Amino acid sequence: MNEVIILFEGYSNDLGNGKLDANCSCTLIKGLKNVIVDTMTAWDRQKLIDALKSHHISPEDINYVICTHSHADHIGNNNLFTNADQHFIGSCIQNRTIFHELIQNQTVVLCDGIAISTTPGHTYDDITVQVDSKVGDKKVRIAITGDLFEKELDIFNPLIWKKLGRPELVKTQAKNRLTVVTWADYIVPGHGAMFKVTDQIRKLLFDQINEFQ
Repeated sequence: MNEVIILFEGYSNDLGNGKLDANCSCTLIKGLKNVIVDTMTAWDRQKLIDALKSHHISPEDINYVICTHSHADHIGNNNLFTNADQHFIGSCIQNRTIFHELIQNQTVVLCDGIAISTTPGHTYDDITVQVDSKVGDKKVRIAITGDLFEKELDIFNPLIWKKLGRPELVKTQAKNRLTVVTWADYIVPGHGAMFKVTDQIRKLLFDQINEFQ
């Protein structure tokens, strides 16, 4: 069974005057393969190395690097993991100088219990990581979504995610948010703590889709 470890919870604070203090959630998946999801900013290099070390992992042990999209606060330390088989930067897959892209609506299985799917909305190339894991003794499915979900609060105040994404993709983002909660038990959002998906959340996202009908 895959273990999902939140190395760092993301956050974002509007400072006004067009400034934002933000960093992304950074997640380690330990299982048949070791996966790092979203590598924060370039200024977080040493604290990321130290966090991995506390879980008996070195950068050389990481098999896959996944960045849920290509914004700077999600890709800053990718070059720590040059031993990885592949880097997924949004829908772009890279191994050294070889590049190819995930097709929209395509799902790629990395290993038993870990898969990646395209979920555009915040950007055109967002991806979500699906992980079969455990919370306590219960088997669960965890979605690591990047900024498709900013934080749990944006479910109850959708203006939060709408103002941070691309205006032309608002409808697409709303649809993909609803799709994710149909199968996820927990969500690791881009800039907040992991939260449990409830029937109330599913209903709220369904109702928000109806705004576009």
